[in-house]
Amino acid sequence: MRPLPRGIRNNNPGNLNYAGQAGAHKEPEPHGRFAVFATAQDGLRALRDQLLRYVERDRVNTIAGIIAKWAPPTDGNDTSAYAATVAARVGIGVQQRFNALTPDQLTALMHAIIRVENGQDPYGTLVDRVAREATASPPSIT
Repeated sequence: MRPLPRGIRNNNPGNLNYAGQAGAHKEPEPHGRFAVFATAQDGLRALRDQLLRYVERDRVNTIAGIIAKWAPPTDGNDTSAYAATVAARVGIGVQQRFNALTPDQLTALMHAIIRVENGQDPYGTLVDRVAREATASPPSIT
């Protein structure tokens, strides 16, 4: 049986680097750099909140811009291909500008990042519920 991808094992489906996120710790592996969350829901909330920070705090308003921050080429990523894949799944152009992400776009963006990061997306409607929580009570964007 094939081991689960690192992001799923770490309850960190977006493969966020550890940056002192509340409730997370740094993975213990010798060269660990990613956050480990207690639950998948906690990791999905961290993914959602980081995306909203990019849009609301940093004023990043394209998929290309989001993915350039999320998976920069300096980390060995094919950022252009990543952005094209995500944009196609979200249903907007790579360079198409937006003012804010709709709940449906945020959900699609989260699903797309999870799939690229892990090669699978086992979270189903949990992603939608977590994305829509932001509409009900927006996270603190600091």
